[in-house]
Amino acid sequence: MIRDRRFSKNFTLYELLESQQARRFMIDEQFNPTEEVILNLEALCKNILQPIRDELKTAVSITSGYRCPRVNALIGGAARSQHLTGQAADIACFKTGNEKLFRRIASMNLPFDQMINEFNFAWVHISYDASKKRKQMLEAYKNANGETKYRNLTA
Repeated sequence: MIRDRRFSKNFTLYELLESQQARRFMIDEQFNPTEEVILNLEALCKNILQPIRDELKTAVSITSGYRCPRVNALIGGAARSQHLTGQAADIACFKTGNEKLFRRIASMNLPFDQMINEFNFAWVHISYDASKKRKQMLEAYKNANGETKYRNLTA
């Protein structure tokens, strides 16, 4: 396992690598990301996660950060998920609730790439890519066949 790093006042590398599934199935590569992934996680923290934390003035929990390919496949993640590159995190705010978290982020003018209300605010997916600041806001839901679908939202 690589050494922990503090990316910002409130976020560390280990926090963004943690995975119950990786631990359960002993997937060691989850805890040994490339330097490129580490740099992406640091940029995500500095540009998105820490500003959210500072604005809310309360804890923001990372429910999923980086995912190595094996963990991503195990949990049924998208084949091109930004979690694979360290550019995305799923977050939750237990104090304010995830709907309020989503709406606050939308009002903050952050340079996010995507923000997704996942399954009626079960969590909020947020990503950062310095080359793609689409500010795309989506809602994930299950259709009648149980397939995950996405619809665009407006600010």
